[in-house]
This record gives sequence, C-alpha cells and structure tokens, in this order.
Amino acid sequence: MIKQTEIEFSRKLIKGKIAEVIFEQMMREEKRYTIIPFGYEHTMPMLAQYQHLVEVKHIIKNISEAPDFALISEDKSKLFLVEIKYQSELNIEKLKEHANKLLTKWECPWLFVLTPKGFYCGMADWVLKENIINELSENWVSKERQTEYLKLLNEFGVC
Repeated sequence: MIKQTEIEFSRKLIKGKIAEVIFEQMMREEKRYTIIPFGYEHTMPMLAQYQHLVEVKHIIKNISEAPDFALISEDKSKLFLVEIKYQSELNIEKLKEHANKLLTKWECPWLFVLTPKGFYCGMADWVLKENIINELSENWVSKERQTEYLKLLNEFGVC
C-alpha cells in the first residue's frame, strides 16, 4: 500500500511540473525572451555523473536551490532568474518564505505564481518589502495569452 505522504509528494510534483510547462510555453509563444531551463531538474542529470567529486557536492547543493528558469530579453539587455510556484490560492506568507530563501543565494530573483484565478509576478525582494505580489503585467505576457493559458491551467484541475 502506498503511503499518503508519497501520494501528496507526487501530487505537488505534478502540480509544479504543470506550472513550469505552462510558464515556459506561454513565455515562448510571447517571443519576448529566450527561455533557458535553469533549475535543479534540468542541470542535475548532467552533473550526477560527477557527484563523487567533493567540490561538485557543494555546487549541486547550490543548484538545488536555483530558480527554475533564466529569461534573456529579446534585445539581450536583461536577464531574469525566475522561480515558478503554483498556489491554489495566493498566499503571500508562503511567497515571502520562498522569496527569502531565494535571496540568500541569488541576486534579484523573481517569483512567478500561477493560481486558478490568475498569474502573478514580482521581484523577490519587493514581495518581502511590500508584502504583495502584482498580477502579471502585459509587459511580460499579453492579457489575451494570459487568458488562454489560465484556461489551460484550469483544464488540468490542479487546485
């Protein structure tokens, strides 16, 4: 018999993967950024073959706390490190915990949050300071595309 904690872990993992795929596809379609998968899940398979090296263990720990994506603006003038989070309801206290953790290792990380009601995005330090995260701006993704991808998110019923 499978333990409930194993099922709950799998449920959270699946929700997170869906959120990451929706973010990545939405940003790709917008064509404003080069999207580079950056997080642990993407880099770890390549590093695993070297984990016997002492210095690699420290690197792996740092990578395990890396944001999920790096975005490079179309004109190559800006780089954004973005952590993706799914929440069934926007919870600013949980976001502040994530922001605080990100800020211990990374300079200027961003949080992108998907909820059944909409998308939110903001710099981690701003979320901590202002105790709020703003709705995703059309400077990042058009309202029309946001609406399409919000419908897609809700089709999966990951609430």
